[in-house]
Amino acid sequence: MTTTMLGLVNASLLSPVELAALMGGVAALLTSLGGVLVLFLGPRRIGTDLLIDLGLGFSSGVMIVASFTSLLLPAIERSGPVLPVAGLVVGATSIHLLNDLVPHEHLVKGYEGPSELRNKLRTAWLVAMAIIIHNIPEGIAIGATSAYSPELAVATGLAIGIQDIPEGLAVALPVYASTGRRLPAVGLAVLSGVSELLVAVPSAVLAGLSSLVLPFAMGFGAGAMVYVVSHESIPETHRSGHEDKATLAFFAGFILMLLLDTMLG
Repeated sequence: MTTTMLGLVNASLLSPVELAALMGGVAALLTSLGGVLVLFLGPRRIGTDLLIDLGLGFSSGVMIVASFTSLLLPAIERSGPVLPVAGLVVGATSIHLLNDLVPHEHLVKGYEGPSELRNKLRTAWLVAMAIIIHNIPEGIAIGATSAYSPELAVATGLAIGIQDIPEGLAVALPVYASTGRRLPAVGLAVLSGVSELLVAVPSAVLAGLSSLVLPFAMGFGAGAMVYVVSHESIPETHRSGHEDKATLAFFAGFILMLLLDTMLG
């Protein structure tokens, strides 16, 4: 399976930066595809909350497994625990600071960021900023694994790309539900996907600078993703009465990432 997949994308022939651009592009494309799905939905608001909770639950399962099997454990195997754990702490702290400093709005939790900017931006942009913050760790994961190995980069990039389909829909749905306009909703989903690509490439460059930077970068991506899942995604899925369905979606994402990492990593 690994040989087949590498043959399809020629991953072993690409430099880490080229591979990060490829897999980041896959993630951006699939996020955009998720946003395009809003064009085929019926009357706004019908089933919106459930679809969002399922998408976030699925994404959370993928991110939790990827944090450990694609990032932390390989980094610890390569360098020992000190650098990956340090990266874990710094990654989680960095996303926490972004939450405090960047104005954004969650689907259920509401507005976060500087209070003076609360009414300065449209809700659609605030929602998009929240998803972009979520996508930063995913871009770092793609970039760091690209610097580590082609096999791990393909497995991680595919899993993140697959979970980006419901995530793209989760970006577009609330915008469509609040405005009734489909194209701006799709546009914001595309923007959120492109943000992963823009983070993945420089992450691969930085992770490849030295043998010390790589395990730290992998830990950083893991810490950022675990923080997003724990502090944002799972709480969002447990506020609308869809806890059971969201939990099933979480396990579906968990199993998918585990299988992909086993077969392709």
